[in-house]
Amino acid sequence: MADFLTLKKSNCKNCYKCIRHCPVKSIRFSGNQAHIISNDCIMCGQCVVVCPQNAKKIADGTEKVRVLLQSGKPVVASIAPSFIANYEGIGIDAMREALKQLGFHDVEETAIGATMVKTEYERIINQEKNDVVISSCCHSVNLLIQKYFPNILPYLAKVVSPMQAHCTDIKRRIPEAHTVFIGPCLSKKDEADMYGGSVDAVLTFEELTEMLKSGNITLRKETVKNDYSRARIFPTTGGILKTMTERNPDYTYMAVDGVENCINALQDIENGNIHNCFIEMSACAGSCIGGPIMEKSKHNPVRDFMTVSQYAGRYDFDVRQPDIPELARNFSYIQRNTAVPTEYELNEIMKRMGKFRPEQELNCGSCGYNTCREKAVAIYQGKAEVSMCLPFLKDKAESFSDIIVKNTTNGLIVLNDMLEVQQINKVALSIMNLRSANDILGDQIIRILDPCSFIEVQSTGRGIYNERTYLADYQRYVEQTIVLDRNSNMLICIMRDVTDEENERVKKDAISRQTIEIADKVVEKQMRIVQEIASLLGETTAETKIALSKLKESITNE
Repeated sequence: MADFLTLKKSNCKNCYKCIRHCPVKSIRFSGNQAHIISNDCIMCGQCVVVCPQNAKKIADGTEKVRVLLQSGKPVVASIAPSFIANYEGIGIDAMREALKQLGFHDVEETAIGATMVKTEYERIINQEKNDVVISSCCHSVNLLIQKYFPNILPYLAKVVSPMQAHCTDIKRRIPEAHTVFIGPCLSKKDEADMYGGSVDAVLTFEELTEMLKSGNITLRKETVKNDYSRARIFPTTGGILKTMTERNPDYTYMAVDGVENCINALQDIENGNIHNCFIEMSACAGSCIGGPIMEKSKHNPVRDFMTVSQYAGRYDFDVRQPDIPELARNFSYIQRNTAVPTEYELNEIMKRMGKFRPEQELNCGSCGYNTCREKAVAIYQGKAEVSMCLPFLKDKAESFSDIIVKNTTNGLIVLNDMLEVQQINKVALSIMNLRSANDILGDQIIRILDPCSFIEVQSTGRGIYNERTYLADYQRYVEQTIVLDRNSNMLICIMRDVTDEENERVKKDAISRQTIEIADKVVEKQMRIVQEIASLLGETTAETKIALSKLKESITNE
């Protein structure tokens, strides 16, 4: 299967919304990125519709169409009957006029092929007498049966789609013509590629709109009623049934739309609960007018149904019914990865997901899978990762956070924007002589601490870091840091009890003062002693000088 649906990795935000809405879980997550599993995908396009980041990318067919238009051979467009809902007020004549300006040889309605297909359905019901007949117009439903319900293949009508029937008819009537199908369906790109021959290229309505814009072509408002156009009702729920005139009274005729409803019906058929019926199945809710590539700004289910219904005529298109072999199509089983873990392997995966007991299996669906066990099977098949379990990640993060909070040597207090205590750890409780967190949780911080610093940080947004404060009520010194988390508007206070350090510092200061006092006294005493010695030395020196002078004079006189 060609990759008509891919992913813009830069856009994927790992939200799992696509897997939640994928009816067959054909999306694999690896490295926090989504990947389409082509062999499991039924091309329903739901992931395209629901992706909030426009991360899903549809293969563009405009370049291929431009090449065909430049080939010199006639290019004929087969436009799906839902076009009248997408381009409100624009009939087939106006559409033909616009597309001819783009270079198309002609434009015809796919509803012509739908007329051929419904006539073949009537023949099968009346002549082949099958127990159950399922319509084969919707390629996504066909893929669903081929990949997930191979036992139902015998009930799938062996008939080509209206797109293939019409394009084959165009090529029969116009030699060397190239055909381009234009519609609201992603899966038609895959269908044209899978079966080849009749359809040379496929455009979505969005791609056609872009081509018209680039060519500065404006669609003229015009609709002309044609009574011979009943198959225009095909793109609505029950549209095939509305065109069928030859109904077999032995059969029940019903319409089922939406993949989930189709799956339920197929399961019922598989279980042998449904018999003698013709079932029109459409993957899209509302059938083709609810197609994933109907331009979103113009999609309105009720108004779209009314528009299509009013445009359809009362009688069939006047067409040449092809021979039975021309409309025949065999559908074969498409193999995919169906590996299933053993019970032991499944339990081991469950343990990695943090599911050790049945009551831990929340089956919340946040990962995109309906049950934890279904997710475990996806992990085994390489489609999912353990980290996709949001409750598991939440519990893991909270557990990790709790370990840090409980084992840190610092006090921790978390306040909300009302300055109410939201979290407090044991160290903080000890600092403030509280027995239990319940004594303060939910109360104002003013009950236990001066709120001024908290108010200052909340109003200015500037944190306070390593501020040493004396908590007089608790006779403790703390070094506190208060910061504001702007995203959550929460205040976080981290306290380090420095009471012992402060007491030790006070003791050291006292000892230092005593030492200084003693040193001052010693110095003072020493100075007195020095002064006394100096005084005594001064007197002795004077007396000695006098004595020596007298001795000198005495010696001189002699």
